[in-house]
Amino acid sequence: MKIAIHGRIFTESARPFIQTMFDDLSARHIDVQLSGVYRGILDEIGISHKASLVYDSSENLFDADFIFSLGGDGTLLDTVTHVGARQIPIVGINVGRLGFLATISPPELPSLIATIEAGQYRLDHRSLVCVESDEQLFGTLNFGLNDFTISKTDTSSMITVHAYMNGEFLNSYWADGLIISTPTGSTGYSLSCGGPVLVPKNQNFIVTPVSPHNLNVRPLVVEDSAVLSFDVKSRSGSFLVSLDARSQVVNEGTHITVRKADFVARLVKMNEDSFFNTLRNKLSWGLDMRN
Repeated sequence: MKIAIHGRIFTESARPFIQTMFDDLSARHIDVQLSGVYRGILDEIGISHKASLVYDSSENLFDADFIFSLGGDGTLLDTVTHVGARQIPIVGINVGRLGFLATISPPELPSLIATIEAGQYRLDHRSLVCVESDEQLFGTLNFGLNDFTISKTDTSSMITVHAYMNGEFLNSYWADGLIISTPTGSTGYSLSCGGPVLVPKNQNFIVTPVSPHNLNVRPLVVEDSAVLSFDVKSRSGSFLVSLDARSQVVNEGTHITVRKADFVARLVKMNEDSFFNTLRNKLSWGLDMRN
């Protein structure tokens, strides 16, 4: 078995579990490749890992059976860009904060390898959003698991986003921005702006305005086979686009197209893991003092 590992700084309480995981990987003679960033963190903190293979770009990532993401949800989103179209199964281990996507807890690490080898997991196939434009936004990493967002820059007034679906005019959004969310991203930024929660297997996008000036505009759910396109007007002459955790300033006049990516992210979930349990436990979904 070959396992790649990417991660970030972790809490001291997670240290013994992470060390046990690396000890188990070594004892089972599993080939391990670390991201360059995580190799530096482990060496600095003093975790013994015995891994000599390192990758510094997605092109150098070896043909792994799994890639472990040790951090929070942001680390997992970063790991998705490492994997890309290769669709290597991603094991999300939460040594960060919320852990909505990365649902495996540190106490599960000592038995994680044995659980995977026993096949006691399932693969969730999550759709990705893909962004195209004449400016080649985000280079070769023009895909994201959560959402794509158009928003005003820090100093500008609200922007106008002219939106089209499959070439047909949809609406002009006078707002601080517009979010195009996948079902996975429905529990993120879109949710905080009033968007609905979608079950991850839904085949839809959510179009959610951010602080719209035309108050009768509401979030819209569309099929993810649709091609969405946007032209943006801004008094400052520029606007901001974000794809998961990555962002850049774009000049007015840039035409943007959003569609579903041709590949998916495959997330490893333990058999007992449930999306609805995660909603209740992480977002206090349906919490009521009466029950």
